[in-house]
Amino acid sequence: MRAVIYEGAGGPEVITIGEVPKPEVRPDHIRVRVHAAGLNRADLIQRRGQYPAPHGWPANIPGLEYAGEVEVVRPGVTRWKVGDRVMGLVGGGAQAEFVVVHQDEVLPIPAGLSYAEAAAIPEAFLTAYDALVTRARLQANERVLIHAVGSGVGTAAAQIAKHLGATVLGTSRSGDKLARALVYGLDIGIDTSRTPFRDVVGEPVNVVLDVLGGPSFADNLAVLAPRGRLIMLGFLAGSGTEADLVPILHKRLEVVGTVMRTRGLEERIPLVREFAATILPLFDPKMERGAPLRPVLERTYPMTQLADAHRVMEGNATFGKIVVVW
Repeated sequence: MRAVIYEGAGGPEVITIGEVPKPEVRPDHIRVRVHAAGLNRADLIQRRGQYPAPHGWPANIPGLEYAGEVEVVRPGVTRWKVGDRVMGLVGGGAQAEFVVVHQDEVLPIPAGLSYAEAAAIPEAFLTAYDALVTRARLQANERVLIHAVGSGVGTAAAQIAKHLGATVLGTSRSGDKLARALVYGLDIGIDTSRTPFRDVVGEPVNVVLDVLGGPSFADNLAVLAPRGRLIMLGFLAGSGTEADLVPILHKRLEVVGTVMRTRGLEERIPLVREFAATILPLFDPKMERGAPLRPVLERTYPMTQLADAHRVMEGNATFGKIVVVW
């Protein structure tokens, strides 16, 4: 099969497409013919040699999410049949023509969505759901601050938070991205190219969803209300910080770090099951109450132009997700 291969650590020039053996299908697993795969920051960091794939996943084939159709089922598989349209989140290897996954970590593609649209769902929406619902326990009438609200996770989190009945604040260094995010549930946009978010948040927030890391840590603590929850998803602005920790004690704050990629099946399967029951139905365009959830697909590229897609993502100009297709 064809697969994207990183021929070492470096810039987009290390990306190639080569021939590798098809992955073997184990009992209780299925093999999916991948039609589209999402591109994520983790793919870029792995390409630079700074984020190796977890044990058990291909070391040099990137890709954390896929959408495609079931090609092979093994004994013990009861949930899927050949030809089913499916999508999911993996630890790596999704940017290949085939990927093998356990039957219980797979999601059906919502009706009416293309493979490219479906590939924009798993990483963004599963991460946002886990962060907001499982980790932060976000409730109706609470206020949530979502950093980088124009990103894939940001646009997904804004939509989920709005369905939960929260007031949604979001940051971006782009006024255009903030304007576009209003369609996806953003109530208050904060342009951090003009003003530090700490100065304009106003009333304290109950939850902060942070991908920036160290430089925003002290200000995140400052804007949280008593018993607020800071959920840390990444360190795009760096991991180092000098912050006064007193607010954590005085306001009884929770600081929670979380990552999806390294989780084993014992964690991944329950999350997928909960997501399928509570969030997947919200993608139905005929739902009776509220706006349906939507994958935010900014741009698609042929897999042969993946290096160009990396360059565009590194330029930070995109809104929502980039997806590559075979």
